[in-house]
Amino acid sequence: MSESHEKYLDTFPNWLRTLGTDAEELAELLSVKGMPTDSLEAITGGLNYLFKSLDLIPDGIDDIGYLDDAFVLRVAADLAGKEPLDDVDDDHTSTITNLAKDCEMLKEFLEADYGRLEAYVRGLRNGSARGRSVDDIIKDDGVRTEFMSDVQGFAKSYRSPSFSREEKNLIKLRAFFDAKLPK
Repeated sequence: MSESHEKYLDTFPNWLRTLGTDAEELAELLSVKGMPTDSLEAITGGLNYLFKSLDLIPDGIDDIGYLDDAFVLRVAADLAGKEPLDDVDDDHTSTITNLAKDCEMLKEFLEADYGRLEAYVRGLRNGSARGRSVDDIIKDDGVRTEFMSDVQGFAKSYRSPSFSREEKNLIKLRAFFDAKLPK
């Protein structure tokens, strides 16, 4: 097994373990004053992905079913961090920075498919899940409160799936992204 595969097999289970916490921390940013609209849209689109009925990888698939969610949140944070965050305090920007830095590993892992994943995540700001659009969540206090409650519920009920340290999981993961991401 190559050294880079070892790196992924060590890191991806950690991303699965922190998925609930990562979602909650990103959701907190939806109420932060001074957050640029483009950043809010990226974060909200990424979080709303958690509730899509048709994921890139179905949640029930052993080992890898929630990794697409973890990947999407990281890319959403990276997109959010591309906007100037000068009016946002460091405690809040650290959430974005910490998740966004993982995108370097995603770029290595997905190679040419990373650009397709980034375009997909960028497009999530135009979608909806559970009848809530990103625009509704951002602009309507009641919808945002309900949404944040759903994110907290997800985080509390989420149980990290096992992720066996087998190279076949990396092959399956790449195959799903290659097949499911829009060309």
